[in-house]
Amino acid sequence: MNKILAILLATCFGAGTAQANDLLTVYREAVSYDAQFAAARASLAAGKEKEAQGLAGLLPTIGLSSSTTWNDVDSQRRTPGAASVNTQYNSNGWTVQLSQPIFRWQNFMQYKQGELAAAQAGVQFGVARQELIVRVAQAFFDVLLAEEAVVTASAQKTAIAEQLESAKRNFEVGTTTITDTHEAQSRFDLATAQELAAQNDLLVKRQALQAVAGKEYANLKGLKSSVKLIRPQPDDIVQWAASAEKDGLTVRLGQLGLEIATREIDKQRAGHYPTLDLVATRGRSSATNSATLGVGSDTDSTTVGLQLAIPIFAGGAVSSKDREAVALREKALADLENARRQSVLAARQAYLGVTSGLAQVNAYEAALVSSQSSLESNKLGYEVGVRINIDVLNAQTQLFDTKQKLAKARLDTLAALLKLKAAAGTLSEEDVAAINALLE
Repeated sequence: MNKILAILLATCFGAGTAQANDLLTVYREAVSYDAQFAAARASLAAGKEKEAQGLAGLLPTIGLSSSTTWNDVDSQRRTPGAASVNTQYNSNGWTVQLSQPIFRWQNFMQYKQGELAAAQAGVQFGVARQELIVRVAQAFFDVLLAEEAVVTASAQKTAIAEQLESAKRNFEVGTTTITDTHEAQSRFDLATAQELAAQNDLLVKRQALQAVAGKEYANLKGLKSSVKLIRPQPDDIVQWAASAEKDGLTVRLGQLGLEIATREIDKQRAGHYPTLDLVATRGRSSATNSATLGVGSDTDSTTVGLQLAIPIFAGGAVSSKDREAVALREKALADLENARRQSVLAARQAYLGVTSGLAQVNAYEAALVSSQSSLESNKLGYEVGVRINIDVLNAQTQLFDTKQKLAKARLDTLAALLKLKAAAGTLSEEDVAAINALLE
């Protein structure tokens, strides 16, 4: 355990020559490493092909076919006494066919759906990028908070150890009772357990960050001690909610999904419409000399024409698919409304998280000053005999608890700010860089 503690202290405080990694560096490494983001990148590449696939239905198709056949034909004449005739020859040929759709409404709707699907893939990739920013930042902040917990637990244990030694000395000279020693020992044992728990939590949080970014970071830059967090701009929850309802990426996904569902109705109803194609063929057929006929033949042919197809009855499948498409459009409409509501809710929650976090930061900063003064007063009172040991221990616990809560409030506020911008659809690498400027 002492070895683990030594390793942790080395990674937390770092050697003087170790270069600390900042949030922007970790994020950029996560872009190249994270498996979820890699899957989103592949999905984007696949989604872009939907437009080309839809366009293919409007372009001509060209096909080539060829064949060669050996023919062995026996012919029996019905005239009395006539002999049978055997004909043997080889026939071959090739044909090139071009078909150009002139009117196929379902193909045109499929092309429009392909455009929308490609756009949808781009928005989904944007959602994945925003989620990566939030995940990386949260993992980064979790490590910072875990490091702060280890430092705080270690400092608290040291302070309690000093108080324990003081209580033992005072008991030996008869100025205090054994109760002070027992209380200090109890607090020291508790602080030891808390320190071990903090060390274990730090290891877990480091593993979580490594899972996202692919590296084990021995040293991370923390928030500047003098950092001043500002309120979100615009400082209006209604404007953030309206922006999320209109421009949130999940809302845009819902809008594209609704448009695709609407086009699907038109595509399925086109099953009742006639189709018209331009068809052109060019071919040659040949036959070799026959042993009986003694002659061969070569035939060239060219055809150009229009091909009209009118559907009459397909067993009710077209009507059924039409009703299915209408129902799916209703689902897409409900999904869009749900996306709007969830985006507004997320924006409001994140905004309140930022504003509440800022208020907590201010309160904890004031509480930290008060806790420090309280600890000093209790120490002085203990020395002159007007305070007992438990008062000093309680003041120490309050001070370290306030430090921990202040660090958490600051990091939670920054995380809420990122989530607020994600809800509004504006979160980008620039926001990561802005937070990065707040680090030491």
